[in-house]
Amino acid sequence: MTKLTRRGLLGGTAAAALVACGQKDGEIITERPTARTDTRAPYDGTVAFNHGIASGDPLQSSVIIWTRVTPLTGNGGPIPVAYGVFEDEAREKPIIFGLATADKSRDYTVKVDLEGLKPGREYWYRFEAKDSTGTVGSVLGRTKTLPPSDHDGEVRFAFVSCSNWPFGYFNAYRELGMRRDLDCIIHLGDYIYEYGIDGYGGETGAKIGREHDPLTETVTLADYRTRHAQYKSDEMLQAAHASAPWLCTWDDHESTNNSYRNGAQNHNPEDNEGDWTDRKQVAVQAYLEWMPVRAPEAGRARESIYRRFDFGRTASIFCLESRLTGRSDEISWFTELGGKEAAEIPMAAAMTMTKVQDESRTMLGNVQEKWLADGLKSSVRNGVKWQVLANQVIMAKVKPPALWRTLTPEQIDMQTGYARQLVDFSQLGLPWNLDAWDGFPAARERLYAAAKSAGARLVTLTGDTHTSWANTLYDAGGEKRGVEFGCTSVTSPGFGTYMVGVPDLGQQFAEANKEVEWYRPEGHGYTLVRLTPETVEAEWIEVSDILSADYETSRIKGFRVAADGRSMGTLEEV
Repeated sequence: MTKLTRRGLLGGTAAAALVACGQKDGEIITERPTARTDTRAPYDGTVAFNHGIASGDPLQSSVIIWTRVTPLTGNGGPIPVAYGVFEDEAREKPIIFGLATADKSRDYTVKVDLEGLKPGREYWYRFEAKDSTGTVGSVLGRTKTLPPSDHDGEVRFAFVSCSNWPFGYFNAYRELGMRRDLDCIIHLGDYIYEYGIDGYGGETGAKIGREHDPLTETVTLADYRTRHAQYKSDEMLQAAHASAPWLCTWDDHESTNNSYRNGAQNHNPEDNEGDWTDRKQVAVQAYLEWMPVRAPEAGRARESIYRRFDFGRTASIFCLESRLTGRSDEISWFTELGGKEAAEIPMAAAMTMTKVQDESRTMLGNVQEKWLADGLKSSVRNGVKWQVLANQVIMAKVKPPALWRTLTPEQIDMQTGYARQLVDFSQLGLPWNLDAWDGFPAARERLYAAAKSAGARLVTLTGDTHTSWANTLYDAGGEKRGVEFGCTSVTSPGFGTYMVGVPDLGQQFAEANKEVEWYRPEGHGYTLVRLTPETVEAEWIEVSDILSADYETSRIKGFRVAADGRSMGTLEEV
């Protein structure tokens, strides 16, 4: 806990003031406040900033800053909070001073939309709270606004996905926390996981002392708040949040596994998990409280967090929401083929694919599909070079290799569980992952048609699989629609963990699929992306270990693609 002097984080003066009442957005005022401006009585107990600070959703003149103040002792009443914003890391030129309140209604989280900032500028920010001992301060964070509209220089960001607490240490976050060259960090979902200590990852967590809190699966608002609090207690994650603004969107585990608009694979009312709508709403509430994101626009449902960020004329980033607003009901091979006799499987598989190909199935929902189509058109019309989709699940068409034929009998005998099921399934020559865009082919073609109509150069970023991908995307007519870069996980295990003894598994997937240029079924880390008006380059960075805080970092692979008219060239390894 850091104690500040009476002069506090402002050094006694400020050039402007941004005052926030409770959780409402503030307005810039012209008075010059001093340290005496906050005349509110201090909290009657002691407090701490146990969950770090964060920033996110940057615009040209504003950015969200976030923190959580933990009441350690006292009556649990409102806690007076102040925040300061600086143009230099040394905190010599405070430009904004504001007041807020942390209270029980939002789990003592504080979220402020800073306005009146300059485009393309770095800023530093800090919070302090008044308690019975004096003033308690947070660490200092770095953030950055979006560049001006005419910016045509480099944009650099990293993207990550799938950080499961019990599966290991967040070493990839630690690496991101040490970088100071990123315009933003993009999280593609599975920021938390909902399982209890007897669920996915529980065995590993027990071995390394990283078990989930609460001990049970998250179902209630209190459960989700506690789980978010646990994850943000991690110092490596705190460092990553303090290093750059984040663009975040959720996948399924922020609610529960394989969620969709009307339900989820891992929601079981018969096990006292209640109504799905109620669970979905409390999961969304906790997410909006604990993450540095703006609430959806007025008139939208609370779960409609899809939004767009323009990095000058270099790139438009569209953060998609593909779980809770428009996704059609799950179709699962385990459900469709489970318990079938061998002779029944081909017919059952054919009937399943008929359901999968239904034109009415949506991944994003009609409203978001239109929003994206309109956004792609306006981005291209404004002269933006690249249209980037911050997307959760694999967009490329992927089927498993003919493992029943490419593996030796000895290799087949080594496989168990999920891996052995895939060996048997590969005889059908069908897409395996129906939770990805392969389960929504008509919706994928509508997206591709929208991109073609707009003249967009699609760069799709993907998480979810815990494995690394470089893919070239084609529409049903065989025309190139873009490229896809898939990141590995922060900690969750990839397919290479389950299919053992097959060292060329990645190569087999690439050879079996036209759209897959490179696939790596193991590893943990993040993906770095650099965009210029001429090229996009992706670089996969991995940490050597997640079961220990001692590790090494290495560059695994890099690919580049160049703009070519309103299309793009071929992915090339660099």
